[in-house]
Amino acid sequence: MEANFPAFFLLFVFTFCSFVSSALSSTVGVDSISRLLEIQDREKAPASVQEAAARAVLHRLLPSHSSSFDFRIVSKGQCGGEYCFMIRNHPSFRRPGDPEILLAGTTGVEVVAGLHWYLKHWCGSHISWDKTGGSQLFSVPKAGFLPRVYDTGILVKRPIPWSYYQNAVTSSYSFAWWDWKRWEKEIDWMALQGVNLPLAFTGQEAIWQKVFQEKFNMSNSDLDDFFGGPAFLSWSRMANLHGWGGPLPQSWLDQQLILQKKILARMYELGMTPVLPAFSGNVPAALKNTFPSAKITRLGNWFSVKSDPRWCCTYLLDATDPLFIEIGKAFVERQVQEYGTTSHIYNCDTFDENTPPFDDPEYISSLGAAIFKGMENGDSEAVWLMQGWLFSYDPFWRPPQMKALLHSVPVGKLVVLDLFAEVKPIWITSEQFYGNIEMYGVLDAIASGPIEARKSVNSTMVGVGMSMEGIEQNPIVYDLMSEMAFHHEELDVKAWVDRYSTRRYGRLIPSIQDAWNILYHTVYNCTDGANNKNRDVIVAFPDVDPSLISVQQEWSHHHGKLESRTAVKEVTESYDRPHLWYSTSEVIRSLKLFISNGDELSRSSTYRYDLVDLTRQALAKYANELFLKVIEAYHSQDVHGVAFHSQRFLDVVEDMDTLLACHDGFLLGPWLESAKQLAQNEQQEKQFEWNGRTQITMWYDNTEEEPSLLRDYGNKYWSGLLRDYYGPRATIYFKYLIESLERGEDFRLKEWRREWIKLTNDWQTRGNIFSVRGTGDALNTSRWLFNKYLSTPEMELINPY
Repeated sequence: MEANFPAFFLLFVFTFCSFVSSALSSTVGVDSISRLLEIQDREKAPASVQEAAARAVLHRLLPSHSSSFDFRIVSKGQCGGEYCFMIRNHPSFRRPGDPEILLAGTTGVEVVAGLHWYLKHWCGSHISWDKTGGSQLFSVPKAGFLPRVYDTGILVKRPIPWSYYQNAVTSSYSFAWWDWKRWEKEIDWMALQGVNLPLAFTGQEAIWQKVFQEKFNMSNSDLDDFFGGPAFLSWSRMANLHGWGGPLPQSWLDQQLILQKKILARMYELGMTPVLPAFSGNVPAALKNTFPSAKITRLGNWFSVKSDPRWCCTYLLDATDPLFIEIGKAFVERQVQEYGTTSHIYNCDTFDENTPPFDDPEYISSLGAAIFKGMENGDSEAVWLMQGWLFSYDPFWRPPQMKALLHSVPVGKLVVLDLFAEVKPIWITSEQFYGNIEMYGVLDAIASGPIEARKSVNSTMVGVGMSMEGIEQNPIVYDLMSEMAFHHEELDVKAWVDRYSTRRYGRLIPSIQDAWNILYHTVYNCTDGANNKNRDVIVAFPDVDPSLISVQQEWSHHHGKLESRTAVKEVTESYDRPHLWYSTSEVIRSLKLFISNGDELSRSSTYRYDLVDLTRQALAKYANELFLKVIEAYHSQDVHGVAFHSQRFLDVVEDMDTLLACHDGFLLGPWLESAKQLAQNEQQEKQFEWNGRTQITMWYDNTEEEPSLLRDYGNKYWSGLLRDYYGPRATIYFKYLIESLERGEDFRLKEWRREWIKLTNDWQTRGNIFSVRGTGDALNTSRWLFNKYLSTPEMELINPY
């Protein structure tokens, strides 16, 4: 359910598998797309354009060294027929001011990735998003004094052609309010990380508007009901909802199309292969009236509380209906017309959340063939890219059904994303396809999974990549995964993590390496097979009668010590308990090492981000434990215990808000202000802000007594959100707990819900202003909170093992 479920705090590492017969060799995956690669290579921007684009990235990243590097595009023949970059000492270097390093590559992306490789491995620098601390570049020597590489130079070949980036919902969880300035930074980041196959979904509603109005007689009001609001477009595109958060103003449609053209132009200039959307069958309800004989089915309810027809139950055109191919062709053709070019790869996920009505393999095959035909009729060189997530979670897709779908498209014309491969690789179980903010990751799997998949018997792997629902978190995970696009063998992760800490902060500090080694073996070693939907109590407060939560004390040995924690013994479905897969006492030990080195590192933005994030992580788990202590006291009818632990919990929320306010990466203000900045008038400003506030709280519809079924799915640890919303919400719940004990009556669940829902709905329309700049001293605040909460004997009892 990943593609449609609005989970935020997940990273999905995956491989690509294009269908081939299982009898073919391990290189056949790349062989099967060789014709497409040849076409794309011929159609790429001229070498001079790509070189200029690469130089512009350098100038934006490191303007002081603009003259230190020389960039050249070379043919694949000079790289042994592969995609590569080369790093050499520049033969013309004589004095400061001359170019010192020559970077050559098969595309602009390879050249820029080579620049990153040099800065990372030869200058000890680190590149990250601004929100996660930004780039550490002060370790780069001054121009004229850059390190020389080997006399023979450095040659790095991609083991496989593609490095993919994004998820179908990233555009709503992270990109919703971006302007060109922010997009330009992101495309630079992509190129530096070697990404050459990004999704490009921005502005597609404007294309749909033109297609449906000009070709299929749809009106503006028909499309107002069809499109979701700006923060919910991902789910209206996937036929989960319609109209929610809308209607879209015409100015939005026009702005986003202009923005998409800028995005695509820059991607093409760098030699990227942007993936465009294709028709999945999702149609406006009014199409049924215009084409009454068409096979259009009304889908079931997708998480709406009362199946409200204003946004519930979308319409899907059967792929076997001739109209499907007609619409699919028109949409692809209009994109090519608007953008002037295409990379020939189109994403379509018709069956994600929309299970076919029949499981007959022949029927499944006809569906797949029709979907692809719609693309191919619009672009004769089209290749279909689809997510493989549904093969993992939907029992409908048994081997015969999978085989029927994947056989329905010609060899080399279907690419499947194995979306959860760092935890549960689909490529292992499917015969190679027949031919929110939480510290989390599985570093060992990231360092080995792509290698194992590529070397596996009958491998059809053609790429690696990153597919997350939301970005700007867990920078270590993205750093490692992007680097794996250029590695042919498994990495020594321990050694890599040691180097990571040195690069990230610009200096080698052994105790900080020790701290990161702890994190590598705890928060970044989730091996329980679960994905990480963040359900910490602070950001996803349980909507449950406390009598239904049974707690107990658990004891275990850890590092020779007998440790204990309060744990959930029994739980109802209404309480989605937090995921904990590591020793919290070990993470606190890591935090202590971070704090002890703060005087040396406090000027580093990357360090401050990591310090705030790690302190937040430890406090969040402490708050989870406090909540269980509240419940334990409630079961014992200890009103004073409930009051004491409740207040302790609320103090943590308030203090954590102060902590998060110390860094720009943990603020609510930028999310809301960037939404309002895209508005053209006061009405739009209110609409866009409501979209932004709703996505991170209730998410979807509710009644006065029934909260959204997707509440808190887009939760965020953001300063402003904790103090202004999460804290007051918890206060209401604790109030009803105490009243229950004082009055000797059952917990009033309906009253709690009514008051909490009113608080939420009021907050969604409140319009108060939040800071867009971090304030406060991260180090001193972290020290204060560590001493206040995490160094006490009580905290030492919190351990899952």
